[in-house]
Amino acid sequence: MGSQYVVERGKFHPLGMELAADGVNFSLHSRHAKGVELLLFDEHDDPEPVQVIRFDPHKNKTFFLWHAFIRGLKPGMHYALRVDGDFNPNEGLRFKPQKVVLDPYALGNTCNLWNRGDACGDKDNLKTSMRSVIIDINDYDWEGDKPLNHRMNESVIYELHVGGFTKSPSSGVKNPGKFDGIIQKIPYLKKLGVTAVELLPVMQYDDTEVIRISPGGRSLHNYWGYSTVSFFAPHPSYCISPEEGGHIREFRDMVKALHRAGIEVIMDVVFNHTDEGNHDGPTMNFKGIDNSIYYHLVQGNKQYYMDYSGCGNTVNCNHPIVTKFIVECLEHWVKDMHVDGFRFDEGSILSRGMDGAPMEYAPVLWEIELSEIMADTKLIAEAWDAGGLYQIGYFPGYRWSEWNGKYRDDIRKFVKGEPGIIKYVADRMSGSAALYQSTGHLPVNSINFIVCHDGFTLNDLVSYNEKHNWENSEGNNDGINDNLSWNCGAEGQTNDVNVERLRERQIKNFTAIQFLSQGVPMIVAGDEVRRTQNGNNNTYCQDNEINWFDWSLTEKNNSVLRFFDHMIAFRKKHAVVHRQRFFEGKVNDRGLADISWHGCSLNTPNWDDPMARVLAFTLGGFDGETDLHVMMNMYWETLRFEIPNVQGRQWYRVIDTSKPSPDDIADEGKEVKITDNDYLVEGRSVVVLMSRGN
Repeated sequence: MGSQYVVERGKFHPLGMELAADGVNFSLHSRHAKGVELLLFDEHDDPEPVQVIRFDPHKNKTFFLWHAFIRGLKPGMHYALRVDGDFNPNEGLRFKPQKVVLDPYALGNTCNLWNRGDACGDKDNLKTSMRSVIIDINDYDWEGDKPLNHRMNESVIYELHVGGFTKSPSSGVKNPGKFDGIIQKIPYLKKLGVTAVELLPVMQYDDTEVIRISPGGRSLHNYWGYSTVSFFAPHPSYCISPEEGGHIREFRDMVKALHRAGIEVIMDVVFNHTDEGNHDGPTMNFKGIDNSIYYHLVQGNKQYYMDYSGCGNTVNCNHPIVTKFIVECLEHWVKDMHVDGFRFDEGSILSRGMDGAPMEYAPVLWEIELSEIMADTKLIAEAWDAGGLYQIGYFPGYRWSEWNGKYRDDIRKFVKGEPGIIKYVADRMSGSAALYQSTGHLPVNSINFIVCHDGFTLNDLVSYNEKHNWENSEGNNDGINDNLSWNCGAEGQTNDVNVERLRERQIKNFTAIQFLSQGVPMIVAGDEVRRTQNGNNNTYCQDNEINWFDWSLTEKNNSVLRFFDHMIAFRKKHAVVHRQRFFEGKVNDRGLADISWHGCSLNTPNWDDPMARVLAFTLGGFDGETDLHVMMNMYWETLRFEIPNVQGRQWYRVIDTSKPSPDDIADEGKEVKITDNDYLVEGRSVVVLMSRGN
């Protein structure tokens, strides 16, 4: 053992680890602890600490903050904690000094020795615990980088899994499944035209636990990452050299490279629960630091956890200490890591007060909304939780955009061919004004998605009537049963050319409608090349080719990829489909209103027709903008649509999803002139015309 470090009183703020020129300050909040030990390790895999520092409650404690300054300690050293106190589950106290726990503010952790089972029960897990590494947060050259601050209404979001995006051998990257792998695929993302990547959880989670074994003999793990262990720390499995403390640098390299390409980084964050689970779960950090503060407990029997998340526990987000932790965590990712935005998993839990009831003015939500550091940060809520809250259209606050589940459901029904819902489709494509306009919100409050990571891929939405989750080893009982899907005539893979042709058309219909809708479109990685999960709509545990992006599909399904990148470019070019505000009824100098609705006949949309499967609308452009006319026929037979007159201009066809590529969407300057006053729209297709001077 080397020389011992000198321990001084230190200061009680900021919480966590703070590096100074001559040492490191540590501060931990625990109201109910009776003792704290700091364990120092030379290397990440040392079985024993080189020094154990016991905090003196008379010298190293201020109020409920335990703190010490360790003189001479430098970056690259590793550390962990033990926290002593009463073990009285009935009162919500679960202190286990034999358990090694992580600093909640740790910037990076290593898991080489980690054994989840040893973190459960009463065993001393020193030799199989995780360790945190001391990292100099200021040791990095950003080269002038900063968050991009793209306008929300001009955004196109691309949801992807850092590991699955490049883990397939077909990716051809040097470091598959890592942050560096994303860097190597930036040219693809840039060509596609997306403005932001929304990363499934990249805060550290436990991907080592074997949940169960698949029927094919595969070990199933937490693949998606929706059970956070450490909120300030990038996931070590996505790093090339976590043992050397590369977490922060490697994540920053990815962010900086994406920013250079004009692509923002949005993080999917999980503050609603943690990976410590229920009363039988492991002790990793919060449970062993101050369980009764960090979690919602069952009143009258506090050994059990309230489970509004459906994942075993619920974070007590609006306790002042927890609110402070969440806000400081988010500000860290913005200020220190240059992240552009966040999507909050089961965000409605953040509106629950300490008694579990929803609050209109939940402190944590409003502190996030009003934070100066996050003033330009994109905020996206999954506005529901597993406890029954469903807040689409009335999530607390104003800046929060919402995953619009109602948009998803109505557009799925429409393209599937369900009749009598065109008035709802019209509202969804108008930015869901019925949900947002009366409360002072804007179209950008609606994140318009057809599919997301949770559920069918877009290809599977048009290829399966039923879920096929057998590989999850849950008897096909997991996942949503009602997917509003249609297999186009055959279940799953088929050699039927007509079925395949219809499926491709339906994918293009969904895509055209999504990118013609007011609000913010979000697509999922691989949908642009027809990635399939073989009908599995709940792939949370599949770290294999079921989830991995198959890069050979970029060639095999290039016609679909072309339609996507052309559709994204079309949306960017035409401001009439990404307005900042709702329609107002203004009329331009060509006699066209900002929006007017039609059916097959002009100005007769047949809102109340229970059998209607068609909808058309005209978007009048202002200030030099092009006019657009959209015709959507989700009936199975060809129908004749009237076309409005546009004074001083001529209509040109840009899009017709019934036509084979490349005629399905024209290259710029190659649009087809329309000379008739009507147009035959094939069954199950979308047609878009644009105006141009004669």
